[in-house]
Amino acid sequence: MSISRRKFVASVASGTALAAVSTGELVSAWTTAAFAASPPGDVVGKITVGYQGWFACIGDGSPINAWWHWSQNNSTPPSPSNTTILSWPDMREFTKGYTTAYANLGNGQPAQLFSSYDQQTVDTHFKWMRDYGCDTAALQRFNPNGGEGPIRDAMTAKVRSAAETYGRKFYIMYDVTDWTNMQSEIKTDWTNKMSAYTSSPAYARQNGKPVVCIWGFGFSEPSRPFTPAPCLDVVNWFKAQGCYVIGGVPTWWRTGVNDSRPGFLDVYHAFNMISPWMVFRARTIAELDSYYANVNVGDQADCNARGIDYQPCVMPGDLSSGARAHGDFYWHHIYNMTRLGAQALYVSMFDEFNEGNQIAKTAENASMQPTNFGHPALDADGVACSSDYYLRITNDGGRMFKGLAPLTATRPTQPNGGTTPPPTGNLALFKPTQASSQSQTFASANATDGSQDSYWESANNAFPQWVQVDLGSVVAVNKAVLKLPASWGSRTQTLSVQTSVDGGGFTTVVNSGGVGFNSGSANTATLNFTQANARYVRVNFTANTGWPAGQLSELEVYGPATGGDTQPPTTPANLTTTGKTSSSVSLSWTASTDNAGVTGYQVRQGSAVVGTTAATSFTVTGLNPSTSYTFTVTAQDAAGNTSAASNGVTVTTDPAPNTNLARGKSTSESSHTQVYGSGNAVDGNQDTYWESANNAFPQWLQVDLGSATSIGRIVLKLPASWGARTQTLSVTGSTDGANFTTLKASAGYTFSPSANTTTITFTATATRYVRLNFTANTGWPASQVSEFEVYAS
Repeated sequence: MSISRRKFVASVASGTALAAVSTGELVSAWTTAAFAASPPGDVVGKITVGYQGWFACIGDGSPINAWWHWSQNNSTPPSPSNTTILSWPDMREFTKGYTTAYANLGNGQPAQLFSSYDQQTVDTHFKWMRDYGCDTAALQRFNPNGGEGPIRDAMTAKVRSAAETYGRKFYIMYDVTDWTNMQSEIKTDWTNKMSAYTSSPAYARQNGKPVVCIWGFGFSEPSRPFTPAPCLDVVNWFKAQGCYVIGGVPTWWRTGVNDSRPGFLDVYHAFNMISPWMVFRARTIAELDSYYANVNVGDQADCNARGIDYQPCVMPGDLSSGARAHGDFYWHHIYNMTRLGAQALYVSMFDEFNEGNQIAKTAENASMQPTNFGHPALDADGVACSSDYYLRITNDGGRMFKGLAPLTATRPTQPNGGTTPPPTGNLALFKPTQASSQSQTFASANATDGSQDSYWESANNAFPQWVQVDLGSVVAVNKAVLKLPASWGSRTQTLSVQTSVDGGGFTTVVNSGGVGFNSGSANTATLNFTQANARYVRVNFTANTGWPAGQLSELEVYGPATGGDTQPPTTPANLTTTGKTSSSVSLSWTASTDNAGVTGYQVRQGSAVVGTTAATSFTVTGLNPSTSYTFTVTAQDAAGNTSAASNGVTVTTDPAPNTNLARGKSTSESSHTQVYGSGNAVDGNQDTYWESANNAFPQWLQVDLGSATSIGRIVLKLPASWGARTQTLSVTGSTDGANFTTLKASAGYTFSPSANTTTITFTATATRYVRLNFTANTGWPASQVSEFEVYAS
């Protein structure tokens, strides 16, 4: 069966018979599909991540010598009153940190931050890119002619080194924000500096050409005031240099409205690849679907028609505002752009801790960030997530995008790393590590990489020292296996083993003593101890007869062997919803039974565990308003056996009282004049507006809320600068889009200058489609609305 990738995606969207092929056929068709504009290269068919690399600290030796991008006043350390970040990085894999003015972390450790100027920082980031399927990094380059120029030049060299070391690709992404003399200076910078990097085997190439991106042409903000002519000149100049040119463009580039200046379409169509911005445009899955239907589908069709590659932006969501939905938001964004048939994906961003939309390893919970930080960690919505969770979603989503895994709207990636390894497996394998110090390149991560030849070594002649592993969650442990390279000579190290559930307080499980590593027995030592519950396992060193430092090539951790009771509890029954709010759902179920006794229940949303309890009821909190969730419950016994899942219940949370339910939703209309389409009425901008055909009453404007929702209030707006007028209209509603009932009878509504806002209230009614029916307007012979807002009450 031969199916082009685009034909398949279009068939899914339209519901044709082609969409009914088997999963095996889908994956086969996906992996052999041809791209419309360009074949796979270093950006087409790949996952690109935006890389800022713009953090520095006083004392790091950088040319800027400031708390660059960490502090508002970058001459002083960041603190609660002097900060620019919304998320705290996981610092455990960086060999050097810089102490801030924040309080200690929740686990008692000092609050330190990394410097991008340290090569080890960039190396660690590119190692993560390699380990988690990020193919290419777009290095952000702002105006290099000011005081930041020297450090940005230095960062380019560091990125090149890291990309070459870890087998990743990179390209220069110019950001023209506030770059007044951009037209001439960007050409000079490329010619004199950046073009030299294209000789690197790590520099990204597409269609055989070096890749360069220009971000910011056409945006309506005053910081990017350029007119079309100089922008088109720059695009064509780079193409004349033999470059493949990507345009980082406004969300609404194709229609030239909202965040896009009009008149730029020729500029946009001059790019080889178009990559529209999406950060802060959507905060819910419903809004992602609205953009998919109203923006992305049209964008893709426009690019297809012109042989332009399409690289939509996907994002994990703003952590600080609770938009991430413990991974569902990010996965759904990748899913939408995959089913769209996009040529490439651009992840925004890798290390953007300032805006809180980073995928790099992030503080999991309060123990890993300062006690006075004041911003959420990854577990903010009640679901514990490992620090690498969004990197793992990137990897799994990338596999789906490339056709290496089935297309699915259900997130397969688990917040804590998926199924817990069996108790007889090495629980520490590939898990994050931390150490008191390291010598040269012998980092602590070597102790959990599965290779006995690589090793961690502490600073020399500086006992005591320690190395520890984070198992990702609290599990039962009772054995540690310590190894040194098998080829080394025998030695004895004096050490102890400690465990902790939170990374703060540690309990000794193996007292300090001499542990022999014998070359005749593969330099392996096994330490058994009384079973303990632990997340962190630490080995403390005070002496070594073979070398004046702590040394380990492998730190393996094991739990108790299985055996005995293997009978799971009965399945929980009669799961039902007992209550809900805009942010919570209360559940109850019938108790399970077990031959040895039920110890607790896990409440699951999909495959993710969102709560545990010993009772037969639970309230899930931290949910999004007006969002559909499906829950099941499983039972556990003392031996770790888990029952089958209960019946599923699907419930939609209540809308937030003050949430505009129509924002960003799909619209339709009886007509519109010129460029004043109905989408303008739900874009959140009072200056843009819908206007019907003139001199042709009656007219109507409609919004689809996505599902039947209780509503009782509508707010209508016109541009604030317009003169007064009265429009005569009625409000009708429908649950199916065909049969409408009157919610508010026809009446005249006055719009007065300065605010030009009117409010319509009516009895709360469950409605999906809300329609305004116009019959007159005293200010203009047409219907006019700049904002059509719908509220629950």
